[in-house]
Amino acid sequence: MAAHLWSITRRPYCGNMGLLAINQIWTTLRPPKIKNLPAHSIDSGNMQAQKGLTTQEAREMLRQFGPNVPPAAKSRRWLLFLHKFWSPIPWLLEIIIILEIALHNVAEAWIVGILLVFNASLSFFQEQKAKKALELLRKQLDVQARVLRDRKWQLIPSRELVPDDLIRIQMGDLLPADVQLIEGSLIVDQSMLTGESMPVACNAGMVAYAGSIVAKGGAFCTVIATGSKTYYGKTAEILKTAQAPAHLETMIFQIVKYLVYFDCALIAIVFLYSLYNGFSLVELVPFSLLLLVASVPVALPATFSLATALGALELVKTGVLVTRLSAIEEAASMNILFVDKTGTITQNTMVVSGVYPQGRYSKDEVLFFAAMASEEATQDPIDLAILNASNKISLQAQKLEFIPFDPDKKYCEALISYAGQQLHIFKGSPIILANGETVPDVPGARFIAVSIEGHFIGFIALSDPPREDAAKLIQQMKELGIQQKMITGDNAITARAVGEKVGIQPADIFANVFPEDKFKIITKFQKEGWICGMTGDGVNDAPALQKAEVGIAVSNAMDIAKAAASLILTKPGLGNILDAIKTSRQIYQRMLTYVLNKIIKTLQIAVLLGVGLILEKQFVISQLLIVLLYFANDFVTMTIATDHVSYSNKPDRWEIKKLTAIALVFAFFILIFSFFALFFGQKILQLSVSQIQTWVFLILVFTGQCTIYLIRERRHFWHSKPSLWMVGSSVLDIFVVVVLAAQGVLMTKVDALLIFGLMAATMIYFVCLDFLKKIFH
Repeated sequence: MAAHLWSITRRPYCGNMGLLAINQIWTTLRPPKIKNLPAHSIDSGNMQAQKGLTTQEAREMLRQFGPNVPPAAKSRRWLLFLHKFWSPIPWLLEIIIILEIALHNVAEAWIVGILLVFNASLSFFQEQKAKKALELLRKQLDVQARVLRDRKWQLIPSRELVPDDLIRIQMGDLLPADVQLIEGSLIVDQSMLTGESMPVACNAGMVAYAGSIVAKGGAFCTVIATGSKTYYGKTAEILKTAQAPAHLETMIFQIVKYLVYFDCALIAIVFLYSLYNGFSLVELVPFSLLLLVASVPVALPATFSLATALGALELVKTGVLVTRLSAIEEAASMNILFVDKTGTITQNTMVVSGVYPQGRYSKDEVLFFAAMASEEATQDPIDLAILNASNKISLQAQKLEFIPFDPDKKYCEALISYAGQQLHIFKGSPIILANGETVPDVPGARFIAVSIEGHFIGFIALSDPPREDAAKLIQQMKELGIQQKMITGDNAITARAVGEKVGIQPADIFANVFPEDKFKIITKFQKEGWICGMTGDGVNDAPALQKAEVGIAVSNAMDIAKAAASLILTKPGLGNILDAIKTSRQIYQRMLTYVLNKIIKTLQIAVLLGVGLILEKQFVISQLLIVLLYFANDFVTMTIATDHVSYSNKPDRWEIKKLTAIALVFAFFILIFSFFALFFGQKILQLSVSQIQTWVFLILVFTGQCTIYLIRERRHFWHSKPSLWMVGSSVLDIFVVVVLAAQGVLMTKVDALLIFGLMAATMIYFVCLDFLKKIFH
């Protein structure tokens, strides 16, 4: 499917246009069309004819086109916080609060309200990233520009640039706008914009893009696009709309929906039966509300937040910073990872990958003479690669003169003294220097030619090599059930060559893509049901990083990429991605235990209280004891977030229907015990009505604690140790409940011997149920 997704993609390019194909992905290389911009009168042969704009003209253009900055996202923090209360789960909790207040149950309303605010606050303070990303974009463009205004050269803030301004660019500058060269030439590094690792030459008449870095040269240019109209500024526009789908909230709402449907059906039956048997509405409405409250997993969002926050702390120790908590949960379900090539799979550093001498010259000699025609001071990636490769060669020469690379001539040259004679060394384009010799067929390599006194002596191949851990990581990803797709702004031939080295097939490669194309590709896969991850390091990756459920910025990423990502690697390499996936899958297992336990408890409570009312013609538990169950069950079971669990070897998905079916089976057997214990307490022990309410409360607490340890382990419960926090909370919970029941605090007193007998019977029954569990699995 990947090979057919996009038929044509365009990208900025300061050079010749060409056509490349890779497994039916056809790509054209041409600059993006600039629309609705003033016409330019370019006279590359007469700079003196250029007058620039007047101050008045610039003001009018500024009013028309706006300042040269990406558009700011206007948002108020308090509105963003209030938005956390506007979604399905908060709505349910808010309705419950209103009903509790209407029934004068103030204490219950406070409990639910505190949980609601806690969930909103934790989410708000962890997930404010889009505003930060846009702010970083604006800071990138906050530079000074040399501009011709009123026929005088002056320095102005780049935010005041407008189309048709005439500016001067020189080595080391960050281009403040999209410009068209009038006179001169530039070598620009646009790797963070396009993903292309090699510097690109721009001559008169060509376009260079905002955000590119000038590695060499100087030029007079006309501004053709500013602000959000630039290639760089369009990234900010995409970031405003790039939001990952809220899978977690959808899943939680599905759980609540099923539980509420079940409770509403049960409440309707109980309501009709009770009215028929003479119960008053004053008694039935609070009871019905209690059943409804019991069906809503009040602590579920808080438990997810706690589990992911603890997971984030674990990941910090392994070198992964988490900026969006939901990404940890999403990483457990991630089944496809889009990997950026330049700087992520590769090192984003040019190295000499081969030397091909001609005639009597050796490899060392070709490399040595190429090094003599290189200069470390230029910081040119090609020169640095050749100098690094030649530093162990023992040949000696003296450099007399060096002329840097000229984009018009397409070579650099040096005059050296070697073996008693002076030699002119030339290094540059094979088209100019190779005297018609054919360039070796090495996919993905870039070649330069070397000649002495016009005599061609050999080729040097350069490439951006894969990281040492890239191939191993991709194989380990496959073993974890995750597909990988390479997605890059570089050309198709280079992308395919890198893919072959690290184990990514041609059909899984997207080449020559714009940032908006990466964004669209991620969106396309998301609509088809994939949970997408994306790695990247540059401006061109930022929209896709923010759109993906799991956006991963590598350690050397630009600030905007880090701001858009949900996970940031702080150590070199990609191995920490595996740590994030394994940790997220462990969190999934913990939350699976919590959710399964919650569904089982909801079914048990609803059926036991509803059917108990029908059979006994009286409430088998008080409203106060139902509230105490919040603390004895929901709050205490939040420690499941700390449990010791293993991770699965395939992506985890929340299948609520299957989960509910499993819960029904467990709930059925637990209800058998619960009704038997209720019958035993009423008929055999002859407990009073108020004591029966305490007895039912104890049944729900003891079975609730045993259920956790029954379902946390797919094997027998003794095969793995639970966390100390989890065991400690269970012991403390049971101890407090036993003391309250034995002393008659907040409930009617029940003999301690009966309490311990019930506890022992519960434990024995659940040990037997543990063997049945093996059959279910």
